[in-house]
Amino acid sequence: MITRLRRLAVSRDPSPRAPWFTNDVAIAPVIPFNAIPLLAGIRPADRGALEPLCLMRRYEKGETIFYESEPAERIHFVVAGRVKIVKATGAREIILEILGPGEPVGAVAVFERRAFPATAVVMEDSTILSIPEREFFQLLESRPEMTRHVLGGLTMRLMMMNKRLADMTGSVEVRAARLFITLSDRMGIPRDGLSFIPLALSRQELADLLGTTLETTIRLMSRWQKENLVLTEREGFVVPSVQALRALEP
Repeated sequence: MITRLRRLAVSRDPSPRAPWFTNDVAIAPVIPFNAIPLLAGIRPADRGALEPLCLMRRYEKGETIFYESEPAERIHFVVAGRVKIVKATGAREIILEILGPGEPVGAVAVFERRAFPATAVVMEDSTILSIPEREFFQLLESRPEMTRHVLGGLTMRLMMMNKRLADMTGSVEVRAARLFITLSDRMGIPRDGLSFIPLALSRQELADLLGTTLETTIRLMSRWQKENLVLTEREGFVVPSVQALRALEP
């Protein structure tokens, strides 16, 4: 018997176009192309050809989408939720990125046809859209206009990755300032003249993002709280003045 949970959630069936189940009736999910910038601009005919290849899957908090060194056989996109990209470096891990709705996960590795260079882990219950690499490229080879659009989006993705790598240079305080400036730009919500970042991160996750120790992160965030630079709340962070953070950059 199909349970109520299965009726309400995305199926975990790994076959393409895995169905939703509502009142025991299977319904193929609508693929949210418009919510994914890399795919939003492709033509209706191209969407129709791509749609049968798409798989929508629900992941629970803490689940892994793919592991470092695994073959990049599928390109993934975040439909809902958050995903962190984690790199193992000796005895510790560094969070390379945090990705949100609409953003690709592991796209560069797929396009370069190499193994995933890091591990992707969901930070909260999330819905992920994935497309098999081989069929995706076969489709692109026969549709040059679609290829141009996708490659344009991939170029923007590479630029973001290069910026993130550049942001990892300098002192811990400078790296932290750049991180919160980026988070404010990407997901900040104006609130009473301030910028609210709706992303709850533990001090350990912040340390992993900054590439530093937990103790250093705790000291820095405590000082910034007192100096009114970045305020920690249960549901995220408040940045009273992005300009004050920019002033910390060299």
